[in-house]
Amino acid sequence: MDIYQHFRKEEQPFIDQVLSWKERVEQTFQPKLTDFLDPREQQLVEMLVGLNNPELKLDKHGGGLNTERKRMVIAPFYEEIAEESFQLTLLQTTYPDKFITIEHRDVMGAFLSMGIKRTKLGDIYAADGLIQIVLADEVSPYVTANLNAIKKATVTFGEQPLTLLKEKQERWVEADKTVSSLRLDAVIKEIYHISRKDASALIEKLQVKVNHKVVDDTKFQLQEGDMISLRGKGRSKLTAINGMTKKDKWKISIASLK
Repeated sequence: MDIYQHFRKEEQPFIDQVLSWKERVEQTFQPKLTDFLDPREQQLVEMLVGLNNPELKLDKHGGGLNTERKRMVIAPFYEEIAEESFQLTLLQTTYPDKFITIEHRDVMGAFLSMGIKRTKLGDIYAADGLIQIVLADEVSPYVTANLNAIKKATVTFGEQPLTLLKEKQERWVEADKTVSSLRLDAVIKEIYHISRKDASALIEKLQVKVNHKVVDDTKFQLQEGDMISLRGKGRSKLTAINGMTKKDKWKISIASLK
């Protein structure tokens, strides 16, 4: 059976990578620690490696209970996976929030400008004069030594225990919808209560992401579990596809972040 038929074409390179990780662990009996993965990538690893695989053990950790980006460990079934196995560091600094506003994207931009790959960075917290970033142990010393300014604020990062990580409390509101098709423009129309024409325009203007990646194709077919975000309008999940109505429309369930 062709394993690729169950996934999107653009996901095939990552699928190949996961399968190579799995094979290496099975052959060498050595655990594999991944870089930070977004939720869709985590889902693919779970599907391909198997949460109930009798030969392998799989776990993930991003520093806190509700972190979005996580590192994963694939290990032989007898191997112990501890918090230390994920090699996570929490860096923290403060800034004068009475005089400057620093947002998530500002911290991200400063981090990436150092030439470090996004895959080495986990979740970011920036609010009320406090900045926290979760990152891979191996890049922590470099970031601590060189990341000394964000926007116009001078910052000095220091390491903190993961137990001090602050996380935004997210509230997801669920709803059932009926859509004419599973095309991206049709679903965007229903979720965000805009016209099909406006939905298409926003997609073409690169303001829509699916699973954290910009999608510019209005005909893009959504699947169960997809994360959708519209710039300035927030994020939603396609949590379930519930079949067809008598009028040949799709019944779906969504969850929107409030």
